[in-house]
This record gives sequence, structure tokens and C-alpha cells, in this order.
Amino acid sequence: MLYEQDFYQWTHEQAGLLKAGALSQLDIPNLIEEIESMGRSEKRELRSRLTVLLMHLLKWDYQPDRRSGSWKSTISTQRMDIDFVLKDNPSLKHNLGIVIDETYRVARQRAADETGLPESVFPSSCPYTVDHIMTGVSM
Repeated sequence: MLYEQDFYQWTHEQAGLLKAGALSQLDIPNLIEEIESMGRSEKRELRSRLTVLLMHLLKWDYQPDRRSGSWKSTISTQRMDIDFVLKDNPSLKHNLGIVIDETYRVARQRAADETGLPESVFPSSCPYTVDHIMTGVSM
């Protein structure tokens, strides 16, 4: 099957069939799988970027003597990239609070690992509002 042998070619073939209106010739099961995967991929990207952002916000707040331009740049970059993800996928905004809660646990652990501080130093639940996460305070 082309889907398993040459995914790139398969995507072009499926696009051509869609453009031609040849719906009966489409590989429906694999198209469904790929469309669902695309949605999960966007959510994974949001989670990944939020995790990095939250980790750096924690490091920024709990190690003020180690603040650096690199941390500031990472915070700014993640905020911009999250904004792009949300603009491209506005429905992800509806569950942003839940995604933040999910990613905070990972960010907290990573912040502890990177700083050498005990995980218990950091709040057990996310101390930041969505507004603070996305716009923050002047740094």
C-alpha cells in the first residue's frame, strides 16, 4: 500500500483525488487517521511550548540571581510561538487552563531538575494566570 511505502507520494495522490472529486478512490481510513493525528500534533506543540515557558517562568521567579538574556529570550520566544499556535488553532484556547494545569506538573519537575532546587520549593499548582503566562510582567 502506497501509504506505508511512500507517505509523501500518498499525500499528493490523496490531494489530487480530492481536487478531482474522486471521493470513492480516497484512502478513507488512513485519511481519517492522518487528520486526527494533525489535531493531536497541534495540541502537543502547545503543550511542549507551554512546558518550556512555565519552566522558564519558574526559574525566573525562583532564581532571580541567575536571570539571563537567554532565559528572557526563551520566555519571549515561547510566548510568541504559543500565540501563533493559538491564532492558527483558536479552538485550543477553550481548554487552555486545563492544558496549563497538565503541563505545569512537567514544568515544575523540569525546573527542579535544572535548578537543583527541591520540587517542593515550587508551588504544587500553577501560580500564574493565563494573562501572566502569555504577557507576563516587564523583565
